[in-house]
Amino acid sequence: MIFSNAYNYVNVLEKAADAAWTRNEVLSNNIANATTPGYKRQDVSFESYLLEELTSGSTKSLRDKVDDVDLSNLRTSIYTDYSNLSYRLDGNNVDQDTENVELASNQLKYQALIDSINYEFNMIKAALVKN
Repeated sequence: MIFSNAYNYVNVLEKAADAAWTRNEVLSNNIANATTPGYKRQDVSFESYLLEELTSGSTKSLRDKVDDVDLSNLRTSIYTDYSNLSYRLDGNNVDQDTENVELASNQLKYQALIDSINYEFNMIKAALVKN
């Protein structure tokens, strides 16, 4: 984590990328346990914390909102879906097809976040080289 206002956006992107990485691991674990009797799927909560941080306060622009984000409030929490919904008689609630779609979607999100971080650093590098 970089401690400077110039890097606030990168720090938020880093937290989001970390959350996406964790979600990849959790979804992969769900897929691996799709045939385990009694296993309940897990997922990751991050977006709600980010939304809360971005909607709190009275700042006008997105850049101002990002500058005001308290990074310690951007946490990743893993939760278990204890839904009564079960696809099998053994109590497992993992739908492997759904998990595979979620994993593919999350991998695209992760790659987009990494691309955004690289873009931000390239912009900073270009500004430094230009001066």
